[in-house]
Amino acid sequence: MLYIFKLTSDQEGIKKTKNKIKAHLLELRLYKDDLRTSFKAQGNILLSNLKYMKYSIKPLVIMIVPIILILIHSNFWFGYDSLDKGEEALLKIHLSEEYEPTQVDLKIKNNDTIKIETPPVRINELDEIDWRFSALKKGVHELKIQVGNDLISKSISVNQKPLSKISPLKKRKSLISQILYPVEKPIKKGSPVKSIEISYPSSGLNLLGMKIHWIISFFVLSIIFGFSFKGLFGVEI
Repeated sequence: MLYIFKLTSDQEGIKKTKNKIKAHLLELRLYKDDLRTSFKAQGNILLSNLKYMKYSIKPLVIMIVPIILILIHSNFWFGYDSLDKGEEALLKIHLSEEYEPTQVDLKIKNNDTIKIETPPVRINELDEIDWRFSALKKGVHELKIQVGNDLISKSISVNQKPLSKISPLKKRKSLISQILYPVEKPIKKGSPVKSIEISYPSSGLNLLGMKIHWIISFFVLSIIFGFSFKGLFGVEI
């Protein structure tokens, strides 16, 4: 990100603008008893900050797409914890609007990796069918769901080490779904099922007893490392 910022921004303009801001801040301190000069310096600081923000727009526009893609993929590594053996979770199947949950022939195939704890709860208002289940075995397993004559699989992660890739949602095939949810093969077009979701616990960084979302950690660390290494890259930010 530092290197891209260096190549795509007006480095000389940023440097001059920062120097002007410093000069006007010094002006405020030196002429703090002169109300007219102080107001003028504050106005110049505001204008210089707007100019500084203008220099950041071009690199931001260029970086926004790769950054979003990086964040999407990183969320599968950092955003969720796998289930513990014996831990209960929800399996949610979302249907297309034209199908009523009470009329769809949908079953979970018998397997020895999960235990179904409840009968299906069919919610017509949400086009949704839910089960509560518990994990029986460690590992990454494939849950099989029978939908009419079709068989759809969904991965389930149990007792995986930290920073394992976890897929909470599998969606029907489309360009957007393949960009946003690339971990598993999409559900084929024409299926009554729009998506299959597992309620994994959210992950995060524990700091002084508080759980901080990984995206907050990502941006805070990016700022810290950005300012720490700007001299090494020769970047004015």
